[in-house]
Amino acid sequence: MIIVKIGGGKEINIAGIISDLAGIDEQYVIVHGANALRDKLAEDLGQPKQVLTSVKGYSSVYSDEKLIDVMMMSYAGLRNKRIVELCQRHGINAVGFTGLDGKMVRGKRNKGIRVYQGKKLKIVRDFSGKPQSVNSPLLHLLLDNGYVPVLTVPIIDEHNTAINTENDDVVRVLQKALKADTVLNLIEAAGFLENKDDPASLIKSIPVSELEARERQVEGRMKRKMLALKKLFEQGAGRIIISDGRTDHPVIGALAGKGTVIA
Repeated sequence: MIIVKIGGGKEINIAGIISDLAGIDEQYVIVHGANALRDKLAEDLGQPKQVLTSVKGYSSVYSDEKLIDVMMMSYAGLRNKRIVELCQRHGINAVGFTGLDGKMVRGKRNKGIRVYQGKKLKIVRDFSGKPQSVNSPLLHLLLDNGYVPVLTVPIIDEHNTAINTENDDVVRVLQKALKADTVLNLIEAAGFLENKDDPASLIKSIPVSELEARERQVEGRMKRKMLALKKLFEQGAGRIIISDGRTDHPVIGALAGKGTVIA
């Protein structure tokens, strides 16, 4: 079982990814983002996103009701259905949905994000949280009958309300439910870079024992991603490949070991 996480950057070669997936025999689930599309739509609607950085240094998007609406348009709507359309063109019988549908991904809303505004500590509350579990019977019903799930945010919280979450955390609960051995993380970079501004500084392999140290050396969203990777290995993942989603054959390249292999 493979979990294929498609990043939400505007340069990701989604057509190439789906074309590659049509040629592999192993069972897989797709999780996708749409952050570039969300940001453009939010700007067009005159409500640009706000980014919060917690006191621990983790960055997240402030998710009020307006942002959730934009996410439903961009993630659950345009991006999800275009991916499903591409799958169908390539003979992949895909079903697209969010964590809301059938309560596929249940989560718990954050009690508040501790941030500094100037020198003052403030608790900011919004519609965001952490995934806790997957509707395994529904997921296996799809997989066992030959469908390929194409999953994205938002997810559903304990109050049956839509909330935003990190797709890296969605991958974590999916991996636990499916016992997936391999996770492909297709991004807008060659892999994990020693220097984020230098494409030539690719690190080809990272031992699991180094993930905590790597988390300390990065900032913002990448800091959160490294934490999520560490949790994947704690619950049984065997191999994670961070690879370039912009190439002609992103999946084939990743499975061949291109990018950064963590194992």
